[in-house]
Amino acid sequence: MKTAFFDVDSQLDFLYPAGALYVPGAERIVPAIAHLNRFAGAHGIPVVSTTDAHTENDPEFAIWPHHCVAGTWGQRKAETTLLEKRVVIPNRACELSIDGVHQIVVEKQTVDVFLARNLARVIDQLQCAQCVVYGVVTEICVLYAVRGLLKAGRQVTVVTDAIETLKAEDSARALEEMRAAGATLADLAALTG
Repeated sequence: MKTAFFDVDSQLDFLYPAGALYVPGAERIVPAIAHLNRFAGAHGIPVVSTTDAHTENDPEFAIWPHHCVAGTWGQRKAETTLLEKRVVIPNRACELSIDGVHQIVVEKQTVDVFLARNLARVIDQLQCAQCVVYGVVTEICVLYAVRGLLKAGRQVTVVTDAIETLKAEDSARALEEMRAAGATLADLAALTG
C-alpha cells in the first residue's frame, strides 16, 4: 500500500513566538515534524507539505490576523522541515511535475487544503492509499486535511505528538471527530521506530 506523509502548515508564522499567528508551544513539535519528513525522505515516502501563501488583501484576513503572506519571513517553512528534492505547487493552474521529488509543497489560501486547486491532482499522481498527517493546528487545518483525505477514501493516521493546538478542548473534540470518522491516532515512535 502506497503511503504519503502530510506535513500541515509547519510555517514560521505559526511555529515560533515571533510569528504573526503563533500557536503557543508549537516550536516543541518542530523536531518531530523534521524527523517525520526526514524519515519519509529516507524511505522513499513522498511528503506533501501544505503552506499558506496569502496575498496582502486575502479574504481570510477578515477572520484571522495577517499571516503567511507570500514571500515574507513568516510564510517560509521551518528550515529543518524541508527536504532537499522539493517542488512548490502554487494555488493556480500550472504544470504538475512531481517525479523524483521527495517533498511537494502545496500552497493554499484557506484553512481547507482541499480547496487548493492542485491538491487533488497531487494525491492522484501519488496514488497513495495511506496518509500520515501532522502539523498545525489540530482543530483547524489538520482537521480539514484529515476530513478531506478520509472523504477521498484514504486511510489516515494522525501523529499525536507532532501536532499542536490553540485550545486543548477543541483539540480533543477534533481528535475524537477524526477517530470516529475512521482515522487512526498514533505517536511518533509507533510510526518511525
